[in-house]
Amino acid sequence: MQNAFDFVIVGGGSAGAALAARLSEDPAVSIALVEAGDRPPEREQMPVACASLQLDPETDWMFTGDPGKGGLGFKNRRMPVPRGKMLGGSSGINYMVFVRGHPGDFDNWERLGADGWSYDDVLPCFKRMEEVSETNEAVISREVRGDAGPVGVGIRSPVIPASRDFVKAAGAAGIPEGDYNGSGRQNPGGVASLVQTNTRRGKRSSTFHAYLEDQAERRPNLTIITQALVQRLILEGEGDGLTATGVEYRDGGGTIQSVHANREVILSAGAVGSPHILMLSGIGPRRELEAAGIACRLDLPDVGKHLKDHLLAPMHFPASGIALTGMEVGVSMGPDALRAPAGPLPADPADDVHLTGELAELKAEAERRLIEWHETGSSLVSSSLYDGVCFFSTGLGDDFTHDAQIGFIPHAYNEDVIGTRINIDLDMLMADASTTLAPDSEHVLFLASNCVPHSEGELVVTSADPSVPPDIKFNYLSDPHDLKVIVAIMRRVLEIAAAWPGEKKLGNWLVPPMLAEMHGYVEGQEPSDALLENFALHFAQTIYHLSCTCRIGSVVDPNLRVFGVKNLRVADASIMPEIPSGNINAPSIMIGERAADLIAVDHGIKLACQGN
Repeated sequence: MQNAFDFVIVGGGSAGAALAARLSEDPAVSIALVEAGDRPPEREQMPVACASLQLDPETDWMFTGDPGKGGLGFKNRRMPVPRGKMLGGSSGINYMVFVRGHPGDFDNWERLGADGWSYDDVLPCFKRMEEVSETNEAVISREVRGDAGPVGVGIRSPVIPASRDFVKAAGAAGIPEGDYNGSGRQNPGGVASLVQTNTRRGKRSSTFHAYLEDQAERRPNLTIITQALVQRLILEGEGDGLTATGVEYRDGGGTIQSVHANREVILSAGAVGSPHILMLSGIGPRRELEAAGIACRLDLPDVGKHLKDHLLAPMHFPASGIALTGMEVGVSMGPDALRAPAGPLPADPADDVHLTGELAELKAEAERRLIEWHETGSSLVSSSLYDGVCFFSTGLGDDFTHDAQIGFIPHAYNEDVIGTRINIDLDMLMADASTTLAPDSEHVLFLASNCVPHSEGELVVTSADPSVPPDIKFNYLSDPHDLKVIVAIMRRVLEIAAAWPGEKKLGNWLVPPMLAEMHGYVEGQEPSDALLENFALHFAQTIYHLSCTCRIGSVVDPNLRVFGVKNLRVADASIMPEIPSGNINAPSIMIGERAADLIAVDHGIKLACQGN
């Protein structure tokens, strides 16, 4: 295999796949894309199956983090931190909520010193990366949206009635309907909508499917190296004269290999992976590197610092006649989702010959629905079920953007998702989880999220061994401001739930019994601020939006070049100067697109996406 290329990109995820595809549009440029995972498994394309990709070592790095002041209701006080380990990265493992962010987020980036990253600067990247499907179900601001990009963006089909009702209830509570990826974010009262997902015809549109699959991966000038765990950067020189010339990696067979870059190395390994690789290479806080047994090549104190993440408080409500049941979703996933030990069908398909008439009908219906999804994309499985959302301002500060987000899920998930994959102690959360989260139960879930957290965490390297992950310290709610904001958002959830339209209404919020007893709460009364704060301290959890660990101005310049090292850039969520107000996968893809523009200018590369 060729071992020298013009550019070596580390990480084939949300930004890296987009960057590799764009740079390889110029046939005169050679690119190596180095990815620790492999091609995504078939189930990755089914949106509702996203939780099954977590805690799978083939698709998930399976990190855990210390929540800090919060996390009191998590088993062993550890919070799972799923990160995609495959081509497509976390765009292949996430819940597909497609959110650009507020225009003010990017103008704020520019105010923080990120020249060239204002909303006007990044809007062309957002437009060219997306293909927004026509819909009668939601408002779309066509003038600022894309219609021919690689990433499919659409509203699920069929729309779940409860999600429509969420949008109506938000409107009754003062949050009007609009395009939250367009003019709706400019509305002072906020915006509510059905969720736009990165899907195409009901299938996940990860950056692997959008940018690499078929066309780009067949280009002779793009070499994709999978199952390659990067050990370190290859650096030449000393002190201020460091130059990145390649990377060293361990291949799938355990052999150490290297690949060299004639022009640049670009780290696109994510907000955990990119700072970790820098630190393994001796670039980072000197004291921490030396404590981990790593020789410091460049003392760059902010590597791994300023970690930002969004935190959500999950609020369950009984919803008889409104919610989707787990059984209904399971049938739509096909017969395999209904097999023992959790389901009614035999564990071994060979035993299906002995099915009763009722079970045979159930299996046939599951097969019919699965075929329908494959052929049409229309099915209950065509989204993660995170299907309604609103953004607004609490009035507690950060007036350049909306500081609040509420997500709506017309289903409560199950014990495996909440108790295992999220790791919440179900005995603390609910009086009877086996009943509340049973396959036939009817509950909905509201997710109250602080969009502009003031608290910062950090990543600390603990070993020179690349297989040992860094210590992820979230430090959630360390700034008192964040707790005030999340309490205000939880109160807005209660207002929206109380404004539910139609004859069927939501029941009262399910307050954890131990918190109800502690705060003297009686069902149906207004909860105190102290109760809401305590709920957040116990059960608020990551939304998987890790960012800012190699931020512009601290670790890289506005052109994404690492300070003090020639021919080295970072292009992923780690470079964000501040976390955007909303789910960050779309901005991460945009960063890959924007990085391609910056690199093209510096090296005279002709990008077909710009018509050059």
